[in-house]
Amino acid sequence: MTYQEISHHRLVSQKLYKTSPISPQEIVKYLGAMQAQDYSMAKWAIGSRCDATEKVIEEVINSAEIIRTHILRPTWHFVSADDIYWMLDLSAPQVKRFTASAGKKYGYDAKKLDQTNSKIEKLLSGSNYLTRDEIMQELDIKKTSSADFLSAAIMMNAELDGLVCNGRMKGKQITYALLEERVSKPKSKLTKEEGLAKLALKYLESHGPATLLDFSWWSGFSPTICQNIINAIKLQLNSIEINGQIYWFKSDSSDENNFRESVHFLPAFDEILISYKTREASILLEHQSKAFTTNGIFKPIILENSKVIGTWKRTIAKDHAKIETQFFNETEKHKKAVLFEGIKAFENYLETKIVIE
Repeated sequence: MTYQEISHHRLVSQKLYKTSPISPQEIVKYLGAMQAQDYSMAKWAIGSRCDATEKVIEEVINSAEIIRTHILRPTWHFVSADDIYWMLDLSAPQVKRFTASAGKKYGYDAKKLDQTNSKIEKLLSGSNYLTRDEIMQELDIKKTSSADFLSAAIMMNAELDGLVCNGRMKGKQITYALLEERVSKPKSKLTKEEGLAKLALKYLESHGPATLLDFSWWSGFSPTICQNIINAIKLQLNSIEINGQIYWFKSDSSDENNFRESVHFLPAFDEILISYKTREASILLEHQSKAFTTNGIFKPIILENSKVIGTWKRTIAKDHAKIETQFFNETEKHKKAVLFEGIKAFENYLETKIVIE
């Protein structure tokens, strides 16, 4: 298997070929956790893998079938309501190290964070959805630049404790709600070993072929822990070696994996790039700085036949969306027309006219 074949196989494993009907809920559950700090773009990450419109996906999120919260690495993710509790049990202890450190800088030790949780619980009880600013106002935390960091640490800690998650949108504002009022707690729990095995199998089925370090990066667990769990589930996996690196994946290649021409306009922070430690299978090294920065800011990307060939951005107007593109190499006009066919999926998703500039 070559890098080209790996990048193609990832399009298949990440459901970007849309080989069969699938719902937004099923997409998120299948992928395990989808990075979602850019809320608008994260919805399109789901939409690019199914035929649902933005309005439909928004309602699925509002109805708590998809949860948006901090999980795995210390950033926002979409996660299935079916997976939220076992995944929190597994990952929260390690991610809380970041919130504990941030809280201490502002005089919030573990005891004070627990006390703050109790106040937040009372504020949100009874499906009372509040924005972060509204919660901070009730906690008498003034809105300043430093308080923004404190409020982020407070709310992330509450999420990781399984207290809060996203509530229904309030216009364009994100709200918080009590997690147990949105998703019932399961009657049984997984052991840590069972949780790690489940997480690894989810990742390698939905993101493979991927390396040990890819899984470590995506999951937030150390390479040593990840190696141990891969060793434990090795009989359920397939692997290939390229340049001394072992790539693991869950299922065998099948006829549906045969190469096909494709163009995808994917969102910023899409799993096709951000879920891997290194991205050379999908984007040439000389182009990587044009698609993402060293401090972790990812741009929306254009894929042709599983390779990143440029970036794009969108501006939403009242009756249309404007799309601007920047290709890494000079692209002939007739080829651009073919490439722009790939934006039709975004037009259907937005349910508005697309204007390309």
